Amino acid sequence: MFDQLTQRLQGIFGRLRGKGKLNESDVNEVLREVRLALLEADVNFKVVREFIARIRAKAVGEEVFNSLSPAQTVVKIVHAELVALLGSKTAKLTVAPAPPTVVLLSGLQGSGKTTTAAKLALASRKGGKKPYLVAADVHRPAAVDQLQALGRQLDIPVYAEEGVQDAAGIAGRGVARAKSLARDLVLVDTAGRSQLDEEMMEEAGRIAAAVRPTEILLVVDAMTGQEAVAVAEGFRARLQLTGLILTKLDGDARGGAALSIREITGCPILYVGVGEKPDALEPFHPDRLASRILGMGDVLTLIEKAQEVVDVQKAAQMERKLRRAELTLEDFLEQLRQVRRMGPLNQILSLLPGVGELKKMKNMEVDERELSRVEAIICSMTRDERHNPVVINGSRRRRIANGSGCSVQDVNRLLKQFEDTRKLLKNLAGMKKGKHPFPPGIPGFKP
Repeated sequence: MFDQLTQRLQGIFGRLRGKGKLNESDVNEVLREVRLALLEADVNFKVVREFIARIRAKAVGEEVFNSLSPAQTVVKIVHAELVALLGSKTAKLTVAPAPPTVVLLSGLQGSGKTTTAAKLALASRKGGKKPYLVAADVHRPAAVDQLQALGRQLDIPVYAEEGVQDAAGIAGRGVARAKSLARDLVLVDTAGRSQLDEEMMEEAGRIAAAVRPTEILLVVDAMTGQEAVAVAEGFRARLQLTGLILTKLDGDARGGAALSIREITGCPILYVGVGEKPDALEPFHPDRLASRILGMGDVLTLIEKAQEVVDVQKAAQMERKLRRAELTLEDFLEQLRQVRRMGPLNQILSLLPGVGELKKMKNMEVDERELSRVEAIICSMTRDERHNPVVINGSRRRRIANGSGCSVQDVNRLLKQFEDTRKLLKNLAGMKKGKHPFPPGIPGFKP
């Protein structure tokens, strides 16, 4: 979502680093460009004005101009102010003194409330909670069915009353049922409308009075830009909002809503949706997002994603195999699947510092279809072929190609790449044992 803004800011600060010394005119020019970049990213103009003013107050002074690396000092100030703009600290759900903790989810229709309820339930279960879903959206056709289907998929219980139109009554009885089942977290899904209206707000108020929620979270579609900020202000005026959840942060919108909404509403962003899958909900870390926006990557999030999918014992076995250069296509397939479980590869790469610059280069875009093709080819092999690719002759290659829906050339390319990788591992293993990786006879070789 922030690709365009990130590229603009990297270009601005890149030119700034080319100057050994800075003066007030240089800083003013940079801030003018940063201001334009933020406005083009659809950040609220009041937020931009105050943001630039705070940076200017810190960046124009002897401390910056006389520092050994003034450009880095300015970037550091911008990063700190971005973190402050986004909320400074990571906000967490408030836990009720006596269980269950009740979370009321509100928002407009299409913002992703129902899906987010299920995602939040899954995330909380991973954190040791016992979640319970309550289907209190009695207006949207199939809303109850959707939540029940998600509950079955994730093995999370759902309270629903078919044919009943009293949303507040359903919510109240759902919370009571959760309490009797000793569930410690209740997520109440409520109805939305295409726009703010009196009827919806009154119903939300009745539901809140019936369940006395610990948290009232507004689910906002980050793709709607400044409209998301207006929606948040409208809900805050009628409900005692305690936090925000931004959905579709993996989209291609300009990202202004994410940078404006916390500052304008005063409500912390607790979670962000980064995909359609049930596990595509992440806690919101202001410092990490600020680093991503400035092209510094987000290694901590990358490590957390890896820890979720990597089996420590298998990782140790794989390390030993790599040290001995014993990698097989079976191992390669397992590693590929682990990486893909972490999420779309473009998202994973964007967490690495400096990859934003590589994206500008030709042919650097990752094609997920190519990864699927590789997986299909390996899955079309027998166990013996995966462990010993040498046995794969011409007829076997044709069979594998037919079985995977690929061409023989695709199979040949994969086998060639795999063989090159094995040779490289053997060479590296030889270097660690004190042997030269190249045999005598190669030009330039000196024993």
